[in-house]
Amino acid sequence: MPDPLPQPSRRVLETAARKGVAIEIVTFPESTHTADEAARAVGAELGQIVKSLVFVAPRDDARLEPFVVLVAGPDRVDVARLAAVLGEPGVRRATAREANELTGFVIGGIPPFGHDRPIRVVMDPRLGRHQTVWAAAGTQNAVFAVSPVTLRMLANATVAPIAEQIVAEDLPGRLGERTPATGGA
Repeated sequence: MPDPLPQPSRRVLETAARKGVAIEIVTFPESTHTADEAARAVGAELGQIVKSLVFVAPRDDARLEPFVVLVAGPDRVDVARLAAVLGEPGVRRATAREANELTGFVIGGIPPFGHDRPIRVVMDPRLGRHQTVWAAAGTQNAVFAVSPVTLRMLANATVAPIAEQIVAEDLPGRLGERTPATGGA
């Protein structure tokens, strides 16, 4: 019987297995591309969804050095904090094409580990608020559940506060969004 998982999800599964961790990948007929879609699909809180975001920093030889950043579903990355943690003042968000080329996965399906090449991973400590979090498993409709401690180990992540510090009065109605007056987008 053929393996029903697509190759990108198999790569995630195999990477976890090589580190001695068995994960169960769950696929859905609908998209889990966004944190909101993933939370609805798995019946979890938005804060339990791991966003794997790709950032890049330029190198002298015109190459881009990729970084994967793990934050909770409602959170946004504070790029200045991330730059300080990485020691990379020129860090910026990768384009969709760059993210795909540098990780081997498409946006909305980028997992925290299992990339085409070794990539430095930074994980925000706010992901540790829950016993279980859900991360993308290689495609836009596949996810897996894992404890934050195990996620950190699987991704070989450095834990550092990289999420924006949002105060209640900054929230226009949805957690994680900033009003234009506060400088957020």
